[in-house]
Amino acid sequence: MKGKEIIKLLKKDGWTVVRIHGSHHVMKKGLSTIVVPVHNKDLPPGLVNNILKQAGLK
Repeated sequence: MKGKEIIKLLKKDGWTVVRIHGSHHVMKKGLSTIVVPVHNKDLPPGLVNNILKQAGLK
């Protein structure tokens, strides 16, 4: 799964992009913050699972 796909999932769940620092998008919902790297390649499965767990989607 690519970073752009994760960002789309998070936006549908109510997360917003607070800032972009290089290739890292910082997203926020309430008091929670998640950093999503956006590269051309697929992200490692462990990182994808970690991001989804932090967002409460898994």
